[in-house]
Amino acid sequence: MDALKDILLDLGIPEQEITEAALLRKDLQLDSTETVDISLGLKRRFGVNVKLESRKDMTLGDVCEMVNQAIAATATAT
Repeated sequence: MDALKDILLDLGIPEQEITEAALLRKDLQLDSTETVDISLGLKRRFGVNVKLESRKDMTLGDVCEMVNQAIAATATAT
């Protein structure tokens, strides 16, 4: 969550709005370009691909879970 928080702060999201229950689009008002920026930031930090461009709005907790699953899948693949 800390890495995701850093990325969101860099995008100008106020710290008090960054919670695990916050929805990317509805609560944080992120557009498609910003969600791509988040995906790229997570790839740079963790070396995993996380697709956030789907039509379904996700919480920050969901994003963290996707990153954890991708890291675990990468670890088991090696």
